[in-house]
Amino acid sequence: MRRAVSLFVLGVLALAGLIAGVYAPGSGATPVKADATVKITVKASEFKFALSRRSVPVGSTVVFTVINSGKISHDFKINGKKTPTLAPGKKATLKVVFKKKGKIAYLCTLLGHAGAGMKGVFAVGVAPPKVTTTTRTTTTTTTTTTNPGGPIGTANTTVQVGMFEYRFDMSQQTIPSGQVTFVITNKGGEVHNFAIAGSKSGALLAPGASETWTVGLPAGGYNIVCDVPFHAERGMTSSMTITP
Repeated sequence: MRRAVSLFVLGVLALAGLIAGVYAPGSGATPVKADATVKITVKASEFKFALSRRSVPVGSTVVFTVINSGKISHDFKINGKKTPTLAPGKKATLKVVFKKKGKIAYLCTLLGHAGAGMKGVFAVGVAPPKVTTTTRTTTTTTTTTTNPGGPIGTANTTVQVGMFEYRFDMSQQTIPSGQVTFVITNKGGEVHNFAIAGSKSGALLAPGASETWTVGLPAGGYNIVCDVPFHAERGMTSSMTITP
C-alpha cells in the first residue's frame, strides 16, 4: 500500500514539474506550434511588399492573402509558388508549407518590379532580417528635344490616343501650334499613361479607362513616353511635331 502511495506522489510531482517547465517564463516555448496554420496579409504597391508577419516556425503552413494596393499590376512569389497577376484592388490567396529552416526569398515576377524594390526575405525557424527603410527615386531616362518656347498659336486640335503593350497609336503626330486636346484611352491589358516629356504627364489609367486634357503647345519637337517603370524601355515611346 505504501509503495502504491509513493508511486502516486512521484507521478504527481513529475507532472507538476513538466507543467512548470512548459509554462515557466523563459522556457523558450513558441507562441505558434510548428504544425500550425498561420495567416499572413501581404500588401503590394509601387514598389514594395508589406507583410503582417515575417517569420514562422519550421513546419508551419502559411496562407498568404495578397492584396494589390497599388496602381499597377503585381504578383507575389515565394518558395516556388506564385499568385496570378493581380490588377489594382484585386487579391488572391497562396498556401505554402515551410518544411526547411532558413531565409526564403519572395518577389514580384513582373518585369523590372523586383529590381525596383518588390522583393524581400521571409524567415523560417530563424530570426527575421532587420527592416531597413530606404528612399527610392525612380529616374526615367529619355532623349528629349528641348522645347524652343515661343508663342502659342491659335489652332484648336483634338488628337485621339490609344495605348497598347507597348506602343502609342496617335491619330496625328504633326499638329499646329495652339490648344491641343488629347483624348487618351488605355486599350491594353496593363496600366499605362501618356506623358509629353517636359510638358505634361497624364494619369495612370487602368485597362479600358480614358481621360481627356488640353495643353497649349508652342512650335517644336516633343517626345511621348509612358511613365510606368520599364514601359518606355520596352518600346512605349513616340514623338510629335508642333508646327508654327
